[in-house]
Amino acid sequence: MSDDWNTAFSTPVTTSSFDEGRSYGKGRGFRKPTNNSSTNNSSTIGKSTAVDNDDWGTVAQTNDSNTNNDDNWETCPTSTNGDYSTSNNNSEWISGGGQTQSFDDADDNNGRDYRGGRGRRDRNNDNGDDRRGRSRNRNNDNGDDRRGRSRNRNRDDIDDEKTDGADGEEKKPPVTYVPPERSMDDAELFGSGIAAGINFSKYDNIKVEVTGDDVPPAFELFTQAGLRTSLVSNIDKSGYKKPTPVQKYAIPIMMNGRDVMACAQTGSGKTAAYLIPIINKLLESNDELRLIDRGCEPQAIVMAPTRELVTQICWEAQKFAKDTVIKSLSVYGGVATMHQIRQLERGGHIIVATPGRLCDFVERGRIRFSAIRFVVLDEADRMLDQGFLSSMETILQHESMVPSAERQTVMFSATFPSEVQNLAARFMRNYLFLRVGIVGGACENVEQNFYEVEKSAKRRKLQELLNLDGGVLLKKKTLVFVETKKTADFIAAYMSDNKFPSTSIHGDREQKEREIALNDFKSGRMPILVATSVAARGLDIPEVAHVINYDLPKSIDEYVHRIGRTGRMGNEGKATSFYDPNFDSALGPDLVRMLTQAKKTVPDFLESSGGSGFDGGITNDFGGYDIRGDNNTNTGATEPEESW
Repeated sequence: MSDDWNTAFSTPVTTSSFDEGRSYGKGRGFRKPTNNSSTNNSSTIGKSTAVDNDDWGTVAQTNDSNTNNDDNWETCPTSTNGDYSTSNNNSEWISGGGQTQSFDDADDNNGRDYRGGRGRRDRNNDNGDDRRGRSRNRNNDNGDDRRGRSRNRNRDDIDDEKTDGADGEEKKPPVTYVPPERSMDDAELFGSGIAAGINFSKYDNIKVEVTGDDVPPAFELFTQAGLRTSLVSNIDKSGYKKPTPVQKYAIPIMMNGRDVMACAQTGSGKTAAYLIPIINKLLESNDELRLIDRGCEPQAIVMAPTRELVTQICWEAQKFAKDTVIKSLSVYGGVATMHQIRQLERGGHIIVATPGRLCDFVERGRIRFSAIRFVVLDEADRMLDQGFLSSMETILQHESMVPSAERQTVMFSATFPSEVQNLAARFMRNYLFLRVGIVGGACENVEQNFYEVEKSAKRRKLQELLNLDGGVLLKKKTLVFVETKKTADFIAAYMSDNKFPSTSIHGDREQKEREIALNDFKSGRMPILVATSVAARGLDIPEVAHVINYDLPKSIDEYVHRIGRTGRMGNEGKATSFYDPNFDSALGPDLVRMLTQAKKTVPDFLESSGGSGFDGGITNDFGGYDIRGDNNTNTGATEPEESW
């Protein structure tokens, strides 16, 4: 079979219109004011509960409404946290089903009540039938009523496409959003990546260690890896002139049919390290698309924790497979189910998915795993935490899944704590452990600065940073991380009102709004993106010059992933963090250890926070050692170590 092909990936689709009438600085998908509230009050923030019980002072004018506080939104942001109502100023949980968990960022309860009642959580089926009862209804195609105890699993990859509210409330309509078809011409496909920076040559000096039996040798050039000509051409078009260390070792490991647990710093080229060998082996095997009655049987499945990362990985797969027969599909929440079903019915060799939507399609019988040759967990430390573990077990132990001895299972992450390695080993066979550099540590290309700032002074400090050097940061991309969804919207509105063009992204925003916000940021139309942890993992956004931790995360793992959005592929970056001793003292020891390992200056106020000790967080050099121990070590060639 030839690698070439002339058929399109899918037929063109029509997307619903979106109001582009956003004024300067209002890049958050806001609509013109409407009179949804009985008090006829408008809000510049989008929901007037945004400043309740917060120490925001008197800025960002809002008009509280007693009934409806979503004046500037076409609809309230879709909540993945049960039936959360913004229609009263107490922000109570009015009809949610049981205890919930949020995995993209912290919940915004702030001491408010929530009531986990016997509400319904209906995830729409293909014919739109209503299924009621005390159940977590995972839809099937014919709308059968399945009843059981209520259970909400709230992550960015699980969306409530149709949810009943409290008595008398209007039901939310099914999700009908269809993402726009992206151009597959070379200029669009190969022009969106991150170019290698001036420090890319330092990668050659990074220490690499491989543990396990029979380690295959690394290669120095892509032309030495035995790859198909079409694939090498696409790699070259993508701007890869030479492989990064993780690619030098992971590609031959996978080409030799081995499982691998790869642990490398953020921005080191991990996605290409697993996609390139998968695509090459699929081309060599000459496999046709495998269709079933109502879906498909992919040969490779790649799972990632967020929708944005899924779409990015799928785009990379399409890039490397350009002008070949290999077809890649993405499956994630927030998009019309029938749109994705139609894509599945046309088949795909590689499916990139979030766990929630993947489980849904597996239960519907739309996806079977009987042809699987490759299973990939990207951001594996997140995929195997308690939030996703049950979904991983459902998928990897599904009755149609090929046994681990008959497939390749590969896991990639910037951090691999021992507990994650123990879980990962359950699904792998005779794997090799690949360790690149100071795993879990911060890249030397990222300048790290810390300011001791209490909560009430953070907004003023943020403005000071953005005004430095005559506002030069406004000419570059700045990513601001906060801990809660409400804070993300508030800060984006506040900065926009103060002439800093900003947009926000978090798990409660509708998928269309998330995509618009991310595209506005990537294009430079909105140079400031205020985000929760949904944007901390894996995203390759070109030319992010500055990452600001307005709120520090709770774990050192998350800190590493956040600042890894800058300083990628040898480019220089800057990270600034606001340290509030009233809230962030538990993170202090981990920060001290990480900065010390990376040979960075440790601020005095961090030293005095108890940083000489270390408790919790990542252990064993930030989770960078094979827990199987020295008795199972067979290291491959290593390169001289240099701090970076």
